[in-house]
Amino acid sequence: MKTWPGGLVLVFLFTLLLFRYVIIESPLAERAFQNPFSHNASIPLQLVNVGDPPVQAPKNESFVVSSDSLVSSLLTYKNLSDRELQSMQTWNHLAQLIGHAQGLPHALEAIKEAAALWQKLMVSVEDEKHISAGNGSARQKAKEKQCPYSIRRMNASEFSDSGFRLKLPCGLVQGSSITFIGTPGGIMGNFRIDLAGTTVPGEPDPPIILHYNVRLHGDKLTDDPVIVQNTWTIASDWGSEERCPAPDPDHSKQAPVDDLEECSSLVGKGDRKIIANIRHSNMSSWTPLAKEGPKPRHYFPFKQGYLAVATLRVGVEGIQMTVDGKHITSFAYRESLEPWLVSEARFSGDIKLISVLASGLPTSEALEHVIDLEVLKSPPIPVHSSVDLFIGVFSTANNFKRRMAVRRTWMQFDIVKSRKVAVRFFVGLHKNHLVNEELWDEARTYGDVQLMPIVDYYSLITWKTLAICIYGTNVISAKYVMKTDDDAFVRVDEVLSSLKRVNVTHGLLYGRINHNDQPHRNPDSKWYTSPEEWPDEVYPPWAHGPGYVVSGDIAKSVYKQHKNGQLKMFKLEDVAMGIWIANLKKKGMDVKYVEDGRINIDGCENGYVVAHYQAPREMLCLWGKFQETKRSICCGE
Repeated sequence: MKTWPGGLVLVFLFTLLLFRYVIIESPLAERAFQNPFSHNASIPLQLVNVGDPPVQAPKNESFVVSSDSLVSSLLTYKNLSDRELQSMQTWNHLAQLIGHAQGLPHALEAIKEAAALWQKLMVSVEDEKHISAGNGSARQKAKEKQCPYSIRRMNASEFSDSGFRLKLPCGLVQGSSITFIGTPGGIMGNFRIDLAGTTVPGEPDPPIILHYNVRLHGDKLTDDPVIVQNTWTIASDWGSEERCPAPDPDHSKQAPVDDLEECSSLVGKGDRKIIANIRHSNMSSWTPLAKEGPKPRHYFPFKQGYLAVATLRVGVEGIQMTVDGKHITSFAYRESLEPWLVSEARFSGDIKLISVLASGLPTSEALEHVIDLEVLKSPPIPVHSSVDLFIGVFSTANNFKRRMAVRRTWMQFDIVKSRKVAVRFFVGLHKNHLVNEELWDEARTYGDVQLMPIVDYYSLITWKTLAICIYGTNVISAKYVMKTDDDAFVRVDEVLSSLKRVNVTHGLLYGRINHNDQPHRNPDSKWYTSPEEWPDEVYPPWAHGPGYVVSGDIAKSVYKQHKNGQLKMFKLEDVAMGIWIANLKKKGMDVKYVEDGRINIDGCENGYVVAHYQAPREMLCLWGKFQETKRSICCGE
């Protein structure tokens, strides 16, 4: 009887040790205590200051919208000057969009959001006009509302154990980056970074454009360290996760993102340098006959207790992570989840932050510092004026620098200044009111922005194509209508020369033509097309979006069909134009497809007519090269 208490103590201690292993040491612990109703392996341990888990909206819930009230709110504006009204010349023509939103994801939501944002913007415009001209408080207000180029947080008191949120008031653009310095610690050493968007009215949680989950002790699929990347929306819940290193060796051979590996081949490989250092540190004690010898170590960018310097960088095709100067992961943008939507970066979990720096953020140029302001302004074009070529440029609201680069480069061609060619940017509203205020100031200053009554989701850019056709045929009268992007350098003179050589003024599609192209059926692709959206195996011939031209009769027919409710909407705008032209061909139009391989869709090659994916600095460089040589020479040549 005297030994029973001791045995009880031993049993208790054994149970305690077992419990400690299950809860603390086991890589399954992270999964065991998460939301039991979730089925996705990338759900974080905890979000910063978040209570209940996100609730998914019922899929059969109807979206009730009063078309009349939406149209009324979008068309409500007063006391606008003639200069301000110049930016809305296609706005009224797009009132019918609400009735023709079928086939475009998020269409009604984007219009509904735009209505609320527009009303808020008009209140700000009215308030600003009440401030007397030249008033110091007005200048101070203008200065305060400018989007910041960089945001720094280096005060340790700002970084709490419960997590940290860095507000990004004007979103992210290509070239933006977020760098953090910190040390993974705690019991598990797991931490997360979420690039979260703006909460949509009526929804409890914002979308997550990138969920970056670092698990130093593995999870239910592996005992080894792993990085899990994913996205989340209330409509689609968690997407399909990407793991680094990938559990399937074949998965690691996926297409690169911005020419960078989805998961660096270094991650998970044996760290030979570490093993070599072990062997050479004490050769006299190295015993090859030992049973196990030194345990091989595998490279992983984050280590518990070790300081790391890491950077998330926004690219053209996706978001890359570098750690201590090495490329680690790339994550391609998912459908409708784009960097301009990001409103904050959330850090949570077992990481002790020292500093966080966001740089390369979108910001407009202060007007008092624009020394070439008058040269950059576009004069008003009288309604129904005839031009040889109208060029519509796709741009998102916070891409201030790209638009300024276009104004300072190929919009300075003599043929543009002579008004034989007209150029306008087509821009939707931003979810952030600050961005919309700056966009409005930019539009009335430069006179070359056409506002769109939608929130600028990628899945809705086809409406911009429609707006370009409207402007080119119903606002002005253009012989040819061209569509391009704000990161494309256009040899406007050479485009016109080529059109003259082709000498086709009716039924023309000129560009980099794609024949027999198949739809993307991968749900994670930015260009994913479901069988319901396009059931056929191939698309009709279409021209790549960085630069294509249609004759005026095609543009006019597109608008006419839209006005009559006969235009089929399709979310990929360049393919949509191909579909519309194919339908016109079926109805008897004599269509001519003219190929020009000098339209570069993926960079720059000497002799270009269009060079795509050009950052603002590269645009200025190309313009300088052209000014010197009068030839299409790429930078770096």
